[in-house]
Amino acid sequence: MPRVTTKGQVTIPKEIRETLGIEPGDEIAFEEVSSGYKIQKKEPTTADGNDPFAKYRGSAESDETMPERMRRLRGEYPRDVGDDSDDKSEAET
Repeated sequence: MPRVTTKGQVTIPKEIRETLGIEPGDEIAFEEVSSGYKIQKKEPTTADGNDPFAKYRGSAESDETMPERMRRLRGEYPRDVGDDSDDKSEAET
């Protein structure tokens, strides 16, 4: 049986965390019901109650592959591949 610490903390048993899908960092809510309290995982929201991830949904839709997208975002794309002889000759002179 879990015990409450001096700081008011309690460990939620693994079986219950798995059933509710609770992971480290998740917020949970306690709701008073006639027989006591009900615990449930809260969905992530901003201070105004909106889903903080809504604005990002669908933003990654593209025909690019992930490596192509990462090269472009890093400024490596398009990348010149080929003759480095000009660089070598300048360094040697």
